[in-house]
Amino acid sequence: MILGRSNFVYRLNLTSEHVEFAGPPTETGEEEIIARAEGKLPPVFVSKSWLDRLTKSTNMLELSKHQGFASKIKELNAKYRPQPNGRHTGTFTGIVADNPYTALHVDVSIVNNDVLDTAAFKKWRPDYADAEFILEDDGTYICGSEVEKMSKAKFNVVNPDVLVAQYGADALRLYEMFLGPLEQFKPWNTNGISGVATFLKKFWRLFHPEDGPLAVTDEPASPAELKTLHRVIQKVAQDVEKFSFNTSVSTFMIAVNELTALGTHKRAILEPLVLLLSPFAPHLAEELWEELGHAPGSISHAAYPEFREEYLVEANVTYPVAINGKVREQRQFATAATAAEIETAILESDFLSRFGDGKAAKKVVVVPGRMVNVVV
Repeated sequence: MILGRSNFVYRLNLTSEHVEFAGPPTETGEEEIIARAEGKLPPVFVSKSWLDRLTKSTNMLELSKHQGFASKIKELNAKYRPQPNGRHTGTFTGIVADNPYTALHVDVSIVNNDVLDTAAFKKWRPDYADAEFILEDDGTYICGSEVEKMSKAKFNVVNPDVLVAQYGADALRLYEMFLGPLEQFKPWNTNGISGVATFLKKFWRLFHPEDGPLAVTDEPASPAELKTLHRVIQKVAQDVEKFSFNTSVSTFMIAVNELTALGTHKRAILEPLVLLLSPFAPHLAEELWEELGHAPGSISHAAYPEFREEYLVEANVTYPVAINGKVREQRQFATAATAAEIETAILESDFLSRFGDGKAAKKVVVVPGRMVNVVV
């Protein structure tokens, strides 16, 4: 079963009545009604935040008294009441108390991040050509949403051709992998594909800064860059064996963010990274591979980058240093430092003079790679 993300609009269930009076109100305020007629209002749709306010109210009547809501109803009354023909008339619009609104499925193709394209909605179905909307304060209509079985009846079927035209085939392919493990049901949410498309743009800009010409250099890679690259090599190799493509995509995203922060444009890092990405985003990878000077199509036959564990080894470890269990500061020690070396370094430093209140150390407990505790 394929799950999709449905969107909803909320149609108000309104009652409207036009009334004709015999004349102006009497001195006692009484008015004699001589004719009644059902009002003809177009469909009126209310944005979701108004319904959220409804849930916090005792009933819909409270909501109808809200200034913004009431003013819209008053505007509709004025717009759709019949011509008075010189007579005393009035239009009264109310909300069905026990069934104030109806939630209706709306085509997800005219909804972007839960914001309805109201102009497209009016063209979507003839019944809605004259639809009126009670909008948010910023002038938008916010739809409701729910994860349901994907079907045409719920208008939540997404045409992949449309997504390819808008975001590209690589973005669609990556997003499908990013949704979650292959063996699990995953709700489709078109809103999320834009994040994957943004990742691909950031990857491109490692090669083409600010979308300019190719700017890859032959400078040697720094330890930080090599660490990021080899973390990706290791993780992707493990994930592909388990078909855990979603975590591979996440790893790529983290790596690109790190390399962007480092200002990386070095062939020694980017060329292996293109190879790693090629099964996930083949079109982008092929184009960049050719730009790096390789023959067209040769990326499919290139060897998988070699993982070297030494690049992942931390040169230093940061230890929280405590007195009687209370952390006082952080200190860095070489990864290879022994417990005895760390103890000696602590005792020879000014740590005790600053935090020991003049007391001598009874014992120094070193948990390798974790923390140091000085007992006084």
